[in-house]
Amino acid sequence: MEPVEVTVRFDPQGKMIPLSFVWQRRTYRVESIGRQWEGKDGHHILVMTPENRAHHLLFVSAKGIWHRVKGSDTPTLSMV
Repeated sequence: MEPVEVTVRFDPQGKMIPLSFVWQRRTYRVESIGRQWEGKDGHHILVMTPENRAHHLLFVSAKGIWHRVKGSDTPTLSMV
């Protein structure tokens, strides 16, 4: 798990919508958002980048810190 910088907006209901994140000095634009859930450790969000790579982000609200839990090094869907 690595700390990352995440740009997020909130919808009218207060739901977090990640727009981009910085990991290893590279900015990744979030193309789509998948499943979200609350865990004992924080708010989990699965996101997809334009390169069809899935990333698991975690917001630890007690500390106000985002983490990249894991991500794919290869596309998760075939690009046609």
